[in-house]
Amino acid sequence: MKETHFKNKYGMVIDLDKCTGCGACMVACCTENNLPALPDESNKVRSITWIRLYRVDNGKPWPETEYSYFPRPCMHCDHHTPCVSVCPVTATKKDENGGIVSQIYTRCMGCRYCMASCPYHARYFNWWDVQWPGDTAKTLTPDVSPRMRGVVEKCTFCHHRMMKAKEKAALEGRTDLHEGEWTPACVESCPAKAMYFGDLNNPESIVSKLSKGPNAFRLLERLGTQPKVYYMSTKEWVRWLADNHYPGEAKVTPAINLISE
Repeated sequence: MKETHFKNKYGMVIDLDKCTGCGACMVACCTENNLPALPDESNKVRSITWIRLYRVDNGKPWPETEYSYFPRPCMHCDHHTPCVSVCPVTATKKDENGGIVSQIYTRCMGCRYCMASCPYHARYFNWWDVQWPGDTAKTLTPDVSPRMRGVVEKCTFCHHRMMKAKEKAALEGRTDLHEGEWTPACVESCPAKAMYFGDLNNPESIVSKLSKGPNAFRLLERLGTQPKVYYMSTKEWVRWLADNHYPGEAKVTPAINLISE
């Protein structure tokens, strides 16, 4: 079968050596995409945060202990996307020209097959009816629909921002988007400038160049899902953590902890 090449493939590069673990990306994501505070935010099994921050260490005792922080949005897998493959109602699909994995809430029946199949734990089930106390409903982003109870939701690379950029381009008589014409909220809000976004198929884009660097890697590469989110780190032990290893293969004994949502 002949391989099909599409013009655009949007992706992200996160420099872990710059990330300070401040959590600004999570706050920006929640605000931009209308994620409400749940009745019990201490229950991390049922909380919803489209991008989560993990802290990892090199497994060595003090004073040789080193830490690094992993922001983890949806990986927007490019090859045999696991969640798309198992959805019985086509509530999730991959946009072939752009590569964004979308979630169609009105189709979702809440079976959660996609959650079971996602190796990155990047999908969340909505357990409660959303309630917006006081006048907080007035602060919602009008371009993002609040989700109802009983559906799965996830990071969309702020797809609504791309649609606005396409509308602007159409008004200007263009069919193509310029590099940097739209950016997800997490990337825009990062105070350390550790996150980059753009077209991986554009050889001149910063994400294309960084993703090909010697210190670039992706999570769980051995699965072959070809994530469109890349990471960078000059630390070998950080890069080693990105994949599963056979017994006796690992060079470090790391610890991974979810530190915040």
